[in-house]
Amino acid sequence: MTLEPDFIADRRRLRRRLTFWRIAAIVGALAVVLVVAGEFDRVRGVAQRSHIVRINVEGLIVDDEARRLAVGFAGTNDSTKAIILRIDSPGGTTVGGEALYQALRRAGKDKPVVAVIGTLGTSAGYMVALAADHIIVRDTSVTGSIGVLLQTTEISGLLEKLGIRAETIRSSPLKATPSPFEELTPEGRAAAQAVVDDIYGWFVDLFAERRGLTRETALELADGRVFTGRQALSEGLVDGIGGEREAIEWLESERDIERGLPVRELDQGSSRGFLIDLITTVTRKTLLSERLSLDGLISVWQPDR
Repeated sequence: MTLEPDFIADRRRLRRRLTFWRIAAIVGALAVVLVVAGEFDRVRGVAQRSHIVRINVEGLIVDDEARRLAVGFAGTNDSTKAIILRIDSPGGTTVGGEALYQALRRAGKDKPVVAVIGTLGTSAGYMVALAADHIIVRDTSVTGSIGVLLQTTEISGLLEKLGIRAETIRSSPLKATPSPFEELTPEGRAAAQAVVDDIYGWFVDLFAERRGLTRETALELADGRVFTGRQALSEGLVDGIGGEREAIEWLESERDIERGLPVRELDQGSSRGFLIDLITTVTRKTLLSERLSLDGLISVWQPDR
């Protein structure tokens, strides 16, 4: 008999908990529906009104599927009349630059694209700008730095001083070359240089084609140096001086884009999700330099610090 009141109290507590979680589930489901409906209305509203899309390319460039999909949406949206590519980047991976360049070229088949380089648009950042029909810079923007590099750190001497010996079992002499755990052999250096040279040749050909230069002239300009905006204009790397206002004026005068169209920033989203992005950002900034976390060969301007 003494257990009955406890049993009844437990049942009541269980009912309250179940009621709470049912209400929470309903509220959560309604919130999801409202968010999705709001986002759909926002996207539908943008799609129904003529506009110019602004695509921001900032920081280190890596292959970003979400951004490429967003660029593809801008290219296929009938209400997008033109694309302004706003760049402020020192570069990044060669694959990241190439993939974004190709996505922009596909989007630009039926829509004019104009690039506006701000403080910095070098290496892979300039590679992305080459996708545009017209490139605008500020007088004091820094651009150029056309080239490719492969960096490694060799710490075998340090390991030897610490009494640590690294052993590597490999299928062939050039596997995992270069390696931080051993000196680079002449054969390994030649193989790595061949890879760099091949990608560099691809970059130079792209530069020459998009800027209407002979390969000889392109090679002279693609020696890794950077240019100010004024220098870049005189050498043919860019087409004009200014900012977004000048870009819009060019679109209206040279591509017959309707005057006064609103400029809407493209939501590039994220292919990894907020939590993963947050964890990656925190660990990258606290444990590794961002430069060393890049995969593959890089095309990035890195001034001495």
